[in-house]
Amino acid sequence: MGFSKFLLAICFLGLTLIHVSLAQNSHFNFVHEHNVARAQVGVGAIGWNNTLAAYAQNYANIRSQDCALEHSEGPYGENIAEGYDTFSGAEAVKLWVAEKPNYDHTNNKCTGGECLHYTQVVWRDTTHLGCARTKCPNGGVFIVCSYDPPGNYYGERPY
Repeated sequence: MGFSKFLLAICFLGLTLIHVSLAQNSHFNFVHEHNVARAQVGVGAIGWNNTLAAYAQNYANIRSQDCALEHSEGPYGENIAEGYDTFSGAEAVKLWVAEKPNYDHTNNKCTGGECLHYTQVVWRDTTHLGCARTKCPNGGVFIVCSYDPPGNYYGERPY
């Protein structure tokens, strides 16, 4: 009787960990992380779009063979990231938002490093996103978010 309770507890723990991992990659989590960053600069909320998600998933499927950090060159704005093992969608968005200190709003330019992922996250005119995550044979994880309307137009401020 004690052994079966132990196995039941192990199964419950495993399912709980799977649930937490999946939650960090759900579309709700992608949207939430974007909207936290957008609210910090007074930009309206962004919503999920299944067409964008399908586009992102198709591209993630292509990149699933190599996890190469190459853009799709498609019609949407796009952020991509690569990580390993349990790298989640939430972590990818946080990685992009971590570029915020590199964006000089006064002069509207990147200073001291990359900031274009961040500016796409907070682009004022963007209203929808769709994201996807895939694992690669090399152990990598490829994450892509597609944005509509796209942002990062030269000379224009994100917010």
